[in-house]
Amino acid sequence: MIASTINNQNQKTIGQTIKFSGIGLHSGKNSDVIISPNLENKGIVFIRNDIDKDNIIKANWKNVTATKLSTTITNKHGVSVSTIEHLMSALAGMHIDNALIYINGPEVPIMDGSSKPFVNLIKKSKIIEQNLKRKKIKVLREIEVSKSDSYVKLSPNKQFSINFEIEFDSPLINKQECRLQLLNGNYVSDVCSARTFGFEKDVNQLRENGFALGGTLENAVVVGDDKVLNKEGLRYKDEFVRHKILDSIGDLYLAGYPLEGFFYGKKSGHYLNNELLKKLFSNKNNYSLI
Repeated sequence: MIASTINNQNQKTIGQTIKFSGIGLHSGKNSDVIISPNLENKGIVFIRNDIDKDNIIKANWKNVTATKLSTTITNKHGVSVSTIEHLMSALAGMHIDNALIYINGPEVPIMDGSSKPFVNLIKKSKIIEQNLKRKKIKVLREIEVSKSDSYVKLSPNKQFSINFEIEFDSPLINKQECRLQLLNGNYVSDVCSARTFGFEKDVNQLRENGFALGGTLENAVVVGDDKVLNKEGLRYKDEFVRHKILDSIGDLYLAGYPLEGFFYGKKSGHYLNNELLKKLFSNKNNYSLI
């Protein structure tokens, strides 16, 4: 999803099995994850290995079933895995086309709230170049979707680039905008360290509604009335909007291939990202697979 020379690249998978464990941000449940190589043209596939049968879930926009505060995919048998966006973002940023992801619980571990732990593990796995060329989805026409004052758009562009704007009623965030042309591996330096965030005033209500049950200062940036509660502070001065970019890269990788186009998001999230992919693929004149 990230390079300007996708046409000249072969597909990639991981070279060595990756293993990690951790708590789910929203469920508060622990899961063990094993990522293994996958064959060319097989894509990213999740397998719930705590379930005996009908446990395969393709990482695809068609399988998205929930988008409140995270992205959940579900197969036709009702087997699901949630909060996949940070791992999907890391796979996109590291140009991993094919992987099998075995998980023995309902939610991908949140790790430190960013995609950096996944990126580091992928690096250590010694990425393998496969024999077939990468395909990509070339955006041919501008498409957009909106809801209230939130808005997302895809338009033709020679490479994948992204512009995001956020606005929160907080003096620590207020308005932030970040535009990135993601080339030459700068996903690692400019995006992957940005952590998920939330507001101290919302924590109790979130937990009463079954969210953020695994959230701590170790896996999320928590914003108080006048300060960030994490002792180490922020990793980027605009970490909040960069995390929204991280999320969007992960959600958009559910297209099944890297995108060649310009993405613009304003005050949007997982729901509109998925609606944008639905609209993209609703008309074959919107795109071409090249």
